[in-house]
Amino acid sequence: MFQNALEWIVGHGNDLLWSYVLIYVLLGLGVWFTIRTKFVQFRLFGEMFRLITEKKDEKDGISPFQAFTISAASRVGTGNVTGVALAIGIGGPGAVFWMWVVAVVGMATAFIESTLAQVYKVQDGDTFRGGPAYYMEKALGLRGLGIVFAILLTLCFGFIFNAVQANTIKESFSSVFSIPDWAVGLVLIVLAATVIFGGVKRIASVTQFLVPIMAVLYLAVTAFVLVVNIGEVPAMIKLIFQEAFGLREAAGGA
Repeated sequence: MFQNALEWIVGHGNDLLWSYVLIYVLLGLGVWFTIRTKFVQFRLFGEMFRLITEKKDEKDGISPFQAFTISAASRVGTGNVTGVALAIGIGGPGAVFWMWVVAVVGMATAFIESTLAQVYKVQDGDTFRGGPAYYMEKALGLRGLGIVFAILLTLCFGFIFNAVQANTIKESFSSVFSIPDWAVGLVLIVLAATVIFGGVKRIASVTQFLVPIMAVLYLAVTAFVLVVNIGEVPAMIKLIFQEAFGLREAAGGA
């Protein structure tokens, strides 16, 4: 009975947040930040590449490129494969258009979040600590909310997201190579622990090496699929725009 009640609360809470609250709040804030920053995602696009390649003394922390690779490592993965497939499955080809829209306005939101993290960061020895929990406390004066956010973020990224990623890797190796689940899990634990317990500099060093390889392979596969099916690309783009404007498509993309 308790489990059924818990499932009902989680299910209805999830539907309420993602169907009626978060979609409109996130899109609305993205549009607001885009206007207030004078379309920063387009205006400073070239500046982004200049800053990424900027050199920095290793004693001062990680380089801009390493910061970029850490960020990219947390974004390119399961969501880009299964997430997109799920969105198209729910909303049809038109959902792709809304993913484009969310990505564009989301750049402004990400810029504001990152800027606030820089403004309200604190020094911790030779490095710095910052993020939403810090500007909740320092900018909004809501230390309690910052603590709750930090706890939930730890649970989310420490357990839930990692479980999803690990399960995806396990399923791939089990189905293709028939490797036992426990063996895949053990290898993942050892590899992850080796990187994480080395601190942020080791994480940066690993992502600096792996992310460019991952990104190149990802783009190469995408380019290969487009080239092989080049004759279908115009029809695909037309279909995306034709089926973009509807509640089902917008919900799927969001």
